[in-house]
Amino acid sequence: MLVAGIAGFKSGCIAEHPSASFLRAWVDHGTFVWLVTDEILSEDKAVLTRLGVRRSLVGEIINLLREEAEFAYVREESQVSPDPSDNIFCSCAEQGRAAFIVTLNRKDFPQKRLVAKVIAPGDPLHTTRRRGRS
Repeated sequence: MLVAGIAGFKSGCIAEHPSASFLRAWVDHGTFVWLVTDEILSEDKAVLTRLGVRRSLVGEIINLLREEAEFAYVREESQVSPDPSDNIFCSCAEQGRAAFIVTLNRKDFPQKRLVAKVIAPGDPLHTTRRRGRS
């Protein structure tokens, strides 16, 4: 299971961007479970809209995530990230027991404070057991 953002749509050439390729691999092969919350989907929609992605495509992406991703119940938002807007992703990953957080912005996801492994969209997803908490 993993938590991933959609920042890759900031790229001018979506088809060649690692985040877009990562999303495409998930759609085509379903090799992992994508975790989301309603708050994350709202954030994704706002980011896509702000980036000028066509409204119909924004709707398709959000609907795809709603239908295919697994919803994580976040009881309490943790204060892990130096960027408060990324705390929902950290909380979703931790409370949803994700093995990975996929991001283009690793500095906002401090590995030492997370159980989920922080990776970039182009990094391989290794099958691994979840590390226990200390």
